[in-house]
Amino acid sequence: MEAVGTPEVRVEVRRSRRRTRTVTAFRERDTIVVVIPQRMSRADERSFVDSMVAKVLAREARTATPRGDQALRDRAGALALAHLAPVTGDPPAPTDVRWVGNQQRRWGSCTPATGVIRLSDRLQPMPAWVVDYVLVHELAHLVEPSHSAAFWALVARYPDAERAKGYLEGYLAGQGVPAAADEEDVEDAVEGADDRADRA
Repeated sequence: MEAVGTPEVRVEVRRSRRRTRTVTAFRERDTIVVVIPQRMSRADERSFVDSMVAKVLAREARTATPRGDQALRDRAGALALAHLAPVTGDPPAPTDVRWVGNQQRRWGSCTPATGVIRLSDRLQPMPAWVVDYVLVHELAHLVEPSHSAAFWALVARYPDAERAKGYLEGYLAGQGVPAAADEEDVEDAVEGADDRADRA
């Protein structure tokens, strides 16, 4: 076992007797672990390790959740353009999109009158496609304020909508939150019709 890398990227190389041909890499906390065959030469090791680390970093970049408010605004703009503009003509344009720490009962909220969208910072460790779903949900409220059929048609344009809803329901179940009685209750957990209590 050998640890290499830079201060930004820590890499650990593990040689495996069971592995004869293939190389694999995965993230383990703050380290990228690369598993190679026991008999691989040092020259091949360097080549494979560099390649596998690059693949892990590229995959993480593609699936990373936007962390800062500006990254969240940029992501909202891209999602509005990709999924809602083909139906609405112009993409919905929020006046602000930001992370907030005071939403403990819902994942996001939108105030259509002001155009402000807020996402709970509890979403930050979750996969990017789940955050994207909540963003699309809130962006759709800028076009259709209520949970109407037209609203759901807009949300459904996001390809991972059902998958993300299932993820969030599973997360809540894991936290001991009772199952929702119907879809409207589920959506209240996502964003709620009345955001007065959570305004920043």
